[in-house]
Amino acid sequence: MAHFLDQAKIYVASGAGGPGAVSFRREKYIEFGGPDGGNGGKGGDVVFRAVPALNTLIDFRYTQHFKAPRGKGGAGRNQTGAQGRTLYIDVPVGTQILADDEERSLIADLTKEGQEVRLLEGGMGGRGNMSYKTSTNRAPRQHQPGEPGEEAWVWLRLKLLADVGLVGLPNAGKSTLLNAVTNAKAKTGAYPFTTLHPKLGVVQHKQRDFVMADIPGLIEGAADGAGIGDRFLGHVERTRILVHLIDADGGDPAKAYETVRTELEAYGADLGDKEEIVCLSRIDTVDEEVLQIARDELAAIGVTDLLELSAMAGTGIDALLDRIITILPERKTPAAVAAEHEGEEEGGGDWSPL
Repeated sequence: MAHFLDQAKIYVASGAGGPGAVSFRREKYIEFGGPDGGNGGKGGDVVFRAVPALNTLIDFRYTQHFKAPRGKGGAGRNQTGAQGRTLYIDVPVGTQILADDEERSLIADLTKEGQEVRLLEGGMGGRGNMSYKTSTNRAPRQHQPGEPGEEAWVWLRLKLLADVGLVGLPNAGKSTLLNAVTNAKAKTGAYPFTTLHPKLGVVQHKQRDFVMADIPGLIEGAADGAGIGDRFLGHVERTRILVHLIDADGGDPAKAYETVRTELEAYGADLGDKEEIVCLSRIDTVDEEVLQIARDELAAIGVTDLLELSAMAGTGIDALLDRIITILPERKTPAAVAAEHEGEEEGGGDWSPL
């Protein structure tokens, strides 16, 4: 199983241009042929590409330097050197490319499968002596060595793309719920911080499917880096819905709810404004009296729309999934899109396949 890594610093360099050639035409019966040195080839570019098969940046822990090949040199008979191959660097969908400066300014955000960003251009090839020929300089020996490539240190930061994010204090039952509704097989246990890395799983319910993410448990001060830190709050930035789990047996459910809400709002990025489904979890571990106390305490702070569930017992899960699919926009399958446009002439209408 691959380890999760959500940020990495790497060095990238495009290829230098190939040198131009110094060459003169030499053929039988032609004693003094003119210059025929070709230009050098352009160096390889560096392109980042978002691919669906990856969900971690762990490979960049072990390989941190990437350099595109240089262009080939020009040759006689006015032959231009071959262009250096483009270096493609595959990253997970949801990866941001940041400058290595104090602000970590955003360079690119790869949020779609197949999206490409050309980060560095290869150097132009040098001119061969053929291009220096003039009416007064019939046998030039000038040539250019080719322009150098570009180089940079950049940060890669992964923000998971999920429809639903599970949030709550440590040991609120998030991993158990994810396992119950997907095949993610997230580690579970009766102690805090069982989940140290975000986990993703695909939920299929009533002919709908969506991606759910188990985010490591938040504690007070998480937005300022306490506990596992604010890095993991970034993974819920792009979720459409937050499922907020409160442990029915955790004691003081109102404080548990307010702690997580405070951290979401302190982090910013509109996390506090996302659609939220609040659930009392692990209800199989307490009796009805304790449950009623939890309901009353949450109602006192305005949490009245409350679902109750037990992932271990399978109680209340369908109700939660029903609520989620009523909120999420329904995705159209490729077949459905094709059916909608069946019979349209190629190039007609406002729709064109991309």
